[in-house]
Amino acid sequence: MTTAVPPTGSTSSRTGRNRPGGHPPGRRLRLRNTFIGWTFILPNFIGFAVLTLGPVLALFYLGFTSWNAFGQAEWVGVENFRGLLTDATFHRALLNTGYYAVLHIPLTLAASLGLALLLNTKLRGVAFFRTVAFFPYITSIVAIAVVWNMLFSPDAGVINQFLTFLGVDDPPGWTTSTDWSMPAVVIVGTWRYMGYYMLLFLAGLQAIPPELYEAARVDGANAIQRFWNVTVPGLRPTTFFITVMLTIESFKVFDLILVMTNGGPGISTLVLSQYIYRKGFEEHDFGYASSVAIVLFGICIVVTVVQFLINKRRER
Repeated sequence: MTTAVPPTGSTSSRTGRNRPGGHPPGRRLRLRNTFIGWTFILPNFIGFAVLTLGPVLALFYLGFTSWNAFGQAEWVGVENFRGLLTDATFHRALLNTGYYAVLHIPLTLAASLGLALLLNTKLRGVAFFRTVAFFPYITSIVAIAVVWNMLFSPDAGVINQFLTFLGVDDPPGWTTSTDWSMPAVVIVGTWRYMGYYMLLFLAGLQAIPPELYEAARVDGANAIQRFWNVTVPGLRPTTFFITVMLTIESFKVFDLILVMTNGGPGISTLVLSQYIYRKGFEEHDFGYASSVAIVLFGICIVVTVVQFLINKRRER
């Protein structure tokens, strides 16, 4: 009997299963897909590592040093954080940041939700009004500050002239007053950001099934009852997301206050972000500025975690 010799280039030879170091087709396909996946991920990961993760790690190191951007950073341990305990300017900046957040978050939520409800219709020209409401968000912050400072002018401003016309004998000084400067900034901040969050609320409103509103009407629910029993529960995920974003944005507010009041009058509108800027780039105390930034970072993390826990408990 003669033994059949497999032809050259048989299936087993082509696949490489019998060759030393050969890989099965399935493994080669997985390796190839993994390589392709990393080619998409790697550029973004490198950018994140260089522009975000690296500076954050450097921040946590510099917060425990004394460094003026020149020479070697000197390790001082927790000395910078001890200084924060007796720093009256830091305490005022922390208080101002909380003051801004407490006013800005609910006002922006209410204004953006109200706009979304008004513009969630199929009336003619509604797209134009949505654009008008969103326009302040993309407008230059310098232009916004200049225009609003003119409106808030104590003597020639339109707002105080209107209040005087209504019979107010002593209208506020707004940005020139230590008592009214922060409410003025909050008003401008709410006006600027409500258009952006309005779009998010609009997306949430349009995701609510219309059948729920029809069923509520059939059951005899009026407009207020439909709002509380259909709209509010349907917007819960959107509201939670917007609240988290608003909270972070409120605690790190910087540009609006910088160009509108520059922290004044005095330090009545000085917030933590601007205090970090002053200590770092004006006084060149980058170690102390980094410690303030760590505190601000910790506040944002704690508040965000608390919001997630509250939302998780409500979902149960």
